[in-house]
Amino acid sequence: MYYMGIDHHKQSSHLTILDEQGDTIKQGHVANKRVELESFLDGFIQDLKAVIEAGRSTYTMVDLLEELGVEVLIAHPYQIKAIACAKIKTDIRMNMIPEVYRRRRENQQAQRILRNRMFYVQIRTKIKNKIRALLAKQGEEIRQLTDVKDTLFGKKGIEVLKQINLSEKDKEILLSLVDTLEHIQEKICYSDKLIKKLYAESPEAQRIFTVPGFGVFLAVLVATEIADIGRFPSLSKLHSYAGVIPSTHSSGGKIYHGHLVNEGNKRLRWGLIEAVWPATMKDISLRIYYQKRKASKGANTAKVATARRLLSIIYSVLKEERSYVSSIGNKRPAAFVLN
Repeated sequence: MYYMGIDHHKQSSHLTILDEQGDTIKQGHVANKRVELESFLDGFIQDLKAVIEAGRSTYTMVDLLEELGVEVLIAHPYQIKAIACAKIKTDIRMNMIPEVYRRRRENQQAQRILRNRMFYVQIRTKIKNKIRALLAKQGEEIRQLTDVKDTLFGKKGIEVLKQINLSEKDKEILLSLVDTLEHIQEKICYSDKLIKKLYAESPEAQRIFTVPGFGVFLAVLVATEIADIGRFPSLSKLHSYAGVIPSTHSSGGKIYHGHLVNEGNKRLRWGLIEAVWPATMKDISLRIYYQKRKASKGANTAKVATARRLLSIIYSVLKEERSYVSSIGNKRPAAFVLN
C-alpha cells in the first residue's frame, strides 16, 4: 500500500507518495490535468490512498482522482494542523486523518446557486451606495428629490434617476450605474427562479420554511448548508457547526463566556441571524425569548441566543420530519416568499 499527500492549488498540485514505512517514493509538481496525473501515478494507482486538505477547489481534484481509482480522504483544515504540530508522520497509515463531511454533487451545485445570488446582492448594494454618494454631492433640490429610502430604486425611482438633470460627466456616471443596477437586478431575479426550484425539490427546506423568519431563500440556504441532519448526533454539535456558541475559558475554577467562536459555517450563522428579526415579529414565544435576553444581556447577545433557539427548532423539525407549530398553535402557510 502506498500513501499520497496532496498540496492542492488552483492550477497545479505538489504530490508526495510514501510507502508503508514512511519513506518517500516519489514527489513532484503536477498540473491539475488528468493526463499529467495519470502519468505521475503510473504504477501506484491500484494500491494508493491519498489525503487532501479541504479547500475552495478540493472537490475538483477529488473527483478526478476517484475517476482514476484512487481512494481519497478530505482532511479537516483546522484539525489536521494539530497532527502536523505533533510531528506525527504516520497519521494516514494509522487512520488518524480528521475528515470533513463529503457533500453530494447536487448539494455542491445548490451551494453555488445560493452563493451566486448572495454575490449579486452584494454588488447591487455597492451600486446603490455609489448612486447615493453621487447624489449626495449634488445641489439641494436634487438631494431632496432623491432623499427617499424605500422608493428610490423601485420602478418609478429608476425613471426619476434617469431624468435627473446633472452635469454631463455626472449624468454619464449616473446612467452607467443605473444601467448596471438594472442588469444585476435581472440576474438576481433569475437566481430567485433557480432557488425556487431548489425549494420545490427539497423537503428539508420546505420544513424549515414553516419556522418563523425563514422565507424561501433562507430556508434553502440553511437546508443546503446543513445538508444531512443525520451527521449531527446531538444538538450541541449542530450549534458548534453553525458557530452560534460563545467562546469559553476558565480561571480559578470559574468559567467565562466571550465572543462567538471564529470557527463554524459562516453562511449558516448569517442565515440564522438574518431570520431573528422577522421571527420575533411573527412568533410571540420567540419575541418574549428575545426581549428577556435583551433586557439582561443586550441586543447583540439576545440576537445570537434567538438564532441558537431557531437552530434548535430546525434541528427538531428536521430530525422528526415535521412542520413547525408555534406555542399558540399556528402553522405558517407554504408560500413562496424570498427573504
